[in-house]
Amino acid sequence: MEQTQAVGTLLVNKDISLIVRERLCNSCVQSSILHGSETWPMRKENEVALQQACRAERRMVRWMCGIKLQDRVPSKGSRERLGLDNIISVLQQNRLRWYGHVLQKEDNDWVKKCMEYEVEGARPRGRPKKTWREIVENDCQVHKLNREDAMDCNRWRKQIRDDVSG
Repeated sequence: MEQTQAVGTLLVNKDISLIVRERLCNSCVQSSILHGSETWPMRKENEVALQQACRAERRMVRWMCGIKLQDRVPSKGSRERLGLDNIISVLQQNRLRWYGHVLQKEDNDWVKKCMEYEVEGARPRGRPKKTWREIVENDCQVHKLNREDAMDCNRWRKQIRDDVSG
């Protein structure tokens, strides 16, 4: 609890430049919110939790910039002022970056085998749960990325940064 208060004190300290506060927010706040997000399958409960985290993050960004709700300044403007990316786009970047790592692995690697593993047997009734792989393939389709691009890690990283955050 003391560490959280210390970070909060630093985030609103007007003697510290916005650039340093933005870096602190990226390294402490966003990384804590998105810890392990590379492998989240994004089911309904994950989406609800992420929406709550986005609200908390928007509140923190306003707090850092000294903006009150009554000022009616859009969150996007304050986020751009700090140079912060949207949590949803950071989540997609993390997921696609991990997908690129997995695709670059050898075919007999256990991580790659796990990604391509199909469970045998009858499915339960109802709509099937979205898998991580389906979500990543949807992200790739939306941003016009393909599996062949992932084999060149520098090009893949550049495409992810440009397409997802841009």
